[in-house]
Amino acid sequence: MSGKTAAALGFFDGMHIGHAAVIERALKAAGEYGLTPAAFVISEQPELPKFGGRHDVGLIPYSAKVAILGHRFGITALWSPDFDSIRDLSPEEFFDSGILGILNAGFVCCGEDFRFGKGGVGNAELLKKLCNDAGIHCGIVPPVCTNGVPVSSTGIRELIRGGDVEAANKLLIRPFGYELTVLHGRQLGRTIGFPTINQEIPPFMVKPKRGVYASRTFVGDDIYPSITNIGVKPTVKSDDSENMETHIIGCDGDLYDRTVRVELIKYIRGERKFDDLDELKKQLEADRDVCQNGTF
Repeated sequence: MSGKTAAALGFFDGMHIGHAAVIERALKAAGEYGLTPAAFVISEQPELPKFGGRHDVGLIPYSAKVAILGHRFGITALWSPDFDSIRDLSPEEFFDSGILGILNAGFVCCGEDFRFGKGGVGNAELLKKLCNDAGIHCGIVPPVCTNGVPVSSTGIRELIRGGDVEAANKLLIRPFGYELTVLHGRQLGRTIGFPTINQEIPPFMVKPKRGVYASRTFVGDDIYPSITNIGVKPTVKSDDSENMETHIIGCDGDLYDRTVRVELIKYIRGERKFDDLDELKKQLEADRDVCQNGTF
């Protein structure tokens, strides 16, 4: 990279308020020292030992992460290798080739729990020493806490898996949701006055507790209140395959094959099987009133 950078280092897997503190420290240093704001971020969702073999750990896709770094924070330089290309580097090799070489850093910062190098043996203190030896500035950012507990991606995942997206959203830089292609469904919702869009949650993304959520849906430049069901649709399906289905209040256009973002705002109720479509319709009408009026 041409010109020295102020680089934020981290996995940034959740893009939460703790990550924001690290990024903002880099931005502050960029202004102080006349450096280009930069970040290191992995370009994929790697399988790391800390995930215990689970695949459904993603809180935000890489493309959205990059967009937030650029549009919201103003990061203009990025080093985003895939994990396999750096996993066998020693901490010193990672520092020399990446931080000094690719990033051309004049300042780096990270959280207290940052790990780097093969096996994660490099920590914040080693990074500080390497920076000192290289003659560049280093900032170690303390954790951001809520109620005395450090904000973490692990904790946010557990909130979402438990259905408490409202609490999770207070910790995330943007509300949790999915930006996915609209698939062709059975169109049964149309027969009872509740047309829906169907989307498939990717295997690498965190899956919320099954049930019905108040949500908001982004269609082009427009934002609509909506109702989202995550589960198996027991009233109209006999198999156990999971599905995400959203009724967008006030929008009835053809959205097939379009990419639509749905943000989950509040868990309303659990999923249950109704005796017939009329009973389901009555419940959906009640859900719509809740979502439309914001009476969560």
